[in-house]
Amino acid sequence: MIKTAKGMLVEYALSIPPLALEFELNPESITRTRTASFDASAVPITDFLTPGEANRIGQATSAGAETISFEILLDATDKLSDRNHLMHKVALAVGVEPEIATLRSMLEPKVSGTGGFQVMSSIAGGMRAHEHDEHLSILLFVWSSHVLPVFMTSLTVVEQAHLPTLSPYRAKANITLTVLESTNPFYNKEQHQRMKLSGLNLLNLPLPF
Repeated sequence: MIKTAKGMLVEYALSIPPLALEFELNPESITRTRTASFDASAVPITDFLTPGEANRIGQATSAGAETISFEILLDATDKLSDRNHLMHKVALAVGVEPEIATLRSMLEPKVSGTGGFQVMSSIAGGMRAHEHDEHLSILLFVWSSHVLPVFMTSLTVVEQAHLPTLSPYRAKANITLTVLESTNPFYNKEQHQRMKLSGLNLLNLPLPF
């Protein structure tokens, strides 16, 4: 059996508890989406003869942030069948609930605590929701040579098989991430890598002679 590459989601923060999840990832299942809108009223559509003139018309467009969607399988079957596995007892008791809890916590607002640590706002205690600064944590989505800063914007978990305790031991998670396109070391590296690969693509073009 050929195993797929590993992917990872890691919270880019000092959080309690620390949040990180490694999973099997089939690259063919990744959907990357970017949309752009055009405001015809902002710049009149006119004829153009040069790239410079075309660029002026292009100023009426705006691109939205890229989204990345994929599905992962959370399965504790191997851990349940291997008594020597370090997580055997955990899987026997709660299945894949730790993995599901990690994903759900990545989408829960945090508040800043002492020492720069973050804690989930639901357990901050002693404050009303409007009295503390709630925010989602930036996550790092790691797969292959890519490390992208993202926010998780959608999570759907479908539990497919359960233990006698009703804890799920197999589940699918559909995840949507929005890429944080700003000046940061992770996205800067991604941009440079994209330009480099775009240059390599020119080797696929036929020569004009």
